[in-house]
Amino acid sequence: MSELEAIELIERNGAAHGTIGRSAVVYRLGPAAGYVLAVDHGSTQVSFRAVALDGRLLDEGQTDEPAQARAMVRAALRRRSRSGPLRAVVVAVPDVVTPDGRPGDPTVDERTRAAVDGLGLPSGAAVLTENNVNCAAVAELREGVAGGRDTFVYLQVGVGIGAGIVINGQLVRGLNGAAGELARLAYPWVDERPAGHEALEARLGSPGLLRRVRARWSGADGPPPPDAVALFASAERGHPVAAELVREHAREVGKVAASLTAVLDPGLVVLGGGVGANPLLTGGVVGTLAELSWPTEVVVGRLGERATVLGAAQLARDLGVRRAVVAL
Repeated sequence: MSELEAIELIERNGAAHGTIGRSAVVYRLGPAAGYVLAVDHGSTQVSFRAVALDGRLLDEGQTDEPAQARAMVRAALRRRSRSGPLRAVVVAVPDVVTPDGRPGDPTVDERTRAAVDGLGLPSGAAVLTENNVNCAAVAELREGVAGGRDTFVYLQVGVGIGAGIVINGQLVRGLNGAAGELARLAYPWVDERPAGHEALEARLGSPGLLRRVRARWSGADGPPPPDAVALFASAERGHPVAAELVREHAREVGKVAASLTAVLDPGLVVLGGGVGANPLLTGGVVGTLAELSWPTEVVVGRLGERATVLGAAQLARDLGVRRAVVAL
């Protein structure tokens, strides 16, 4: 232990005292063990967490200006100059992440590369990209409402719609990295209309919801809600048109959940995202699932908008520990 302490792989962190015998020294990982960095690179917001390999939070931050992400991350790296080597970085992106060796969408791959390159990470850093919804599913598995359940679906509903699938405790990415890309479900499935490319997301994402609001809202209903947050607030206050639109949207999301349970039978659906996490949505999803599918528990995620960066940090720790073991 003294040798490990001398090279700063461990450090003293207090003592434990029993009723008899000598006191025990308590250790934790030292600065030479290094740390990892997680970045949630959304289209309108970027956040990060720097954590030690034992999970201790070292630093975190957020900006609503993606153009400022590079400066924020570079400043965080400078503050960590005494925290040992940067073992791994995980960057969560709102796109399909194609596995190495598989041909992907060139536009999507270029967008992902640009997001990572724009962070100003050190050359030679071990960088892994992962889909943001997949990261949120990992977070709910390890420190959220899905703890103790090894199979579930994390259903995110917000500006877009997507799912993170966990089977037997393992994240399912799919051959092309596109497992859970609900935007590609065939919609609508009726004789009179052809299915459209990502038409389901165009309907169930918040922009589609707001288009339906504007189409249904009349002058007698008062000023129309400018966004989904305002719509749900109006529904909660009892506005009849807002309440009906929210009920309809909940049923639509419930149909997606029923489609997922028909294929996966996960037993648990965790709702997340700016729209999905609203409690007003839960009842409609539960009712639609009960009508159309197998018995399935539905809960709202515990971690909120932090889920993605927390999951990215968990994945970064996994990678960082493996790299630290090899290095040592």
